[in-house]
Amino acid sequence: QVQLVESGGGLVQAGGSLRLSCAVSRRNIAVGWFRQAPGKEREFVARINWSGSFTDFADSVKGRFAISRDNTNNTVYLQMNNLKPEDTAVYFCAANPSGRGPSADSWGQGTQVTVSS
Repeated sequence: QVQLVESGGGLVQAGGSLRLSCAVSRRNIAVGWFRQAPGKEREFVARINWSGSFTDFADSVKGRFAISRDNTNNTVYLQMNNLKPEDTAVYFCAANPSGRGPSADSWGQGTQVTVSS
């Protein structure tokens, strides 16, 4: 089973930036980022294919977030700019997500992102 470990979460003011990292135990795996706010369902944020040639973003983050990967160290990044309070959630990375759906081969433990107004 693929293991994933997220890092980089924290507390930031609205308008600020954070970069999340997802260390993946296996090479050439498509990775997605999802988030879950208290009392809400887990939702798709972004995804990237194994080579980095394809990316996809939720409308709510398009133009503010970027996803990239470094296959030399099996790490996927989520650069989050112009953060808003509504971006507050636990962020999870997932291996081989089923499109934008909530199913995936495996999940990381999550990292908390809190955006203050």
